[in-house]
Amino acid sequence: MNFTIRQLEIFLSVAKHQSVSRAADELCLSQSAASAALQSLEKAYGVNLFDRKGNKLKLNAIGHTLRKEAETLFAHCQQFDDSLKRHADIGHLRVGASFTIGNHLVVRYLADYLHNYPEADVQFETANTPDIVAKVLNYEVDVGMIEREVQHRELELIPWQEDELVVFCSASHPLAQKGVLKDKDIKAARWILREPDSGARHTFDRALAGLLPDIEIYREFKHNEAIKSAVESGLGIGCLSKVVLQNDFRNGDLVPLTLANRDMTRTFYFALPKQRHKKAAVEFWVALCSKMTSES
Repeated sequence: MNFTIRQLEIFLSVAKHQSVSRAADELCLSQSAASAALQSLEKAYGVNLFDRKGNKLKLNAIGHTLRKEAETLFAHCQQFDDSLKRHADIGHLRVGASFTIGNHLVVRYLADYLHNYPEADVQFETANTPDIVAKVLNYEVDVGMIEREVQHRELELIPWQEDELVVFCSASHPLAQKGVLKDKDIKAARWILREPDSGARHTFDRALAGLLPDIEIYREFKHNEAIKSAVESGLGIGCLSKVVLQNDFRNGDLVPLTLANRDMTRTFYFALPKQRHKKAAVEFWVALCSKMTSES
């Protein structure tokens, strides 16, 4: 064997960051030491793993293929190391969740997870769906939780739970007494929506196909609370997941509206790399979230 575990770790870190300096910072190495280790690995096997242009590195086809095997091998090495230290079952977990899921659902399952893994360090990251998918594929999180189906040959999606988007307005809005919106109402309204890459926006655009060219999108926000505040202030009407709006409807601050003959349902998914090392903590998390959702 002409490589070391440390060289493997450096290769994976450079592949993730596309930068020797950032990899060196992550691994607490000097840039020269990280660069020398990477060059030694390539020289030992007579291959180039990256395309180099000046100080910039980009994983090439060979490097991309070997990275999958390296991730699996390094995960096995880490697991063996944990076993030797008697910490294989500690349950550390990195979860990446899209905004709606991360801010309104994920924390519901944390107490039960920590009951099973009391010493676990559980880290949550929130972003929109495309960013979470990128983190999953780049092995920056152990499991992703996203709001729509995404097609990628290296991504495995596991259906989790059904959700529904709800159109809403302020209690003082003229449409609050109408209840059901017809196409003419939809086109006459000012809409305050999530950004185009979000799962909620993807479902909205699908549901209102045929009307989108005639809809006035007055404002777009990345966060659900900004949309709710803008709608409550009377700036327009919005569309968000029902899990975001339940308390506001109960309090009477916002009023739900129905779109005639428009399907506003969608599915939430777990997102995982297809080429991955099975991790007990991830399997437990997926099973726990699924179990608690079915029971509720």
